[in-house]
Amino acid sequence: MSLKKQMDSIYSKLSLDEIPWNIESPPVALKNLVESNWVSSPSDAVDLGCGAGNYAIWMASQGFRMTGLDLSSNAIELASSLAVQKGVECRFKAINMVEAIEDLDNAFDFAFDWEVLHHIFPENRECYAGNVHRMLRSGGKYYSLCFSEEDPPGFGGGGKLRKTPLGTSLYFSSEHELRELFEPLFNIEQLRTVEVAGKKAPHIAVEVLMSKREIYRNRNGQH
Repeated sequence: MSLKKQMDSIYSKLSLDEIPWNIESPPVALKNLVESNWVSSPSDAVDLGCGAGNYAIWMASQGFRMTGLDLSSNAIELASSLAVQKGVECRFKAINMVEAIEDLDNAFDFAFDWEVLHHIFPENRECYAGNVHRMLRSGGKYYSLCFSEEDPPGFGGGGKLRKTPLGTSLYFSSEHELRELFEPLFNIEQLRTVEVAGKKAPHIAVEVLMSKREIYRNRNGQH
């Protein structure tokens, strides 16, 4: 089953309380970025893998012009409904971030993905990172956090590739892998392994703060 079908099934069959990554309160790390003015509003921001929209809606309440993108159309429906309930203006769109995206170039000043990249296997990550790079304006900032290979066995077993109780497969990364992925496209300001809260237990994750690197090409299209 494709990841899209898996996610559509999860968002249609489970309550939001049963979905392990659906946490209403924004992560402390994201709040710190806003409160420290590492990113500032009003500006255009995008939540990559927004799920039911909790964090995008919180960001909108802080004055950001928010867009939420997710692979699952069912998640997007839930996010759109929640924004209406909260009286917050957000734009939500179902989109596959590992396919070519043509209509969001230079659209955002800030992009973030929270516990999303571990759903994307290494062979698709270069396309994903390239899409994020094109979405950002010159000088745009990007925050990414995904599970670390140092996360203890137990959640989905052990090793780098783990299968969760929901049937999804996750790839647990090293700092070195993420540096190699992001460094060609972004100026890395901070890359570190941290502990983050989970719904049932904390996780060890790799956190990366970065800004868009300008890529210049010659007439032959080479860097």
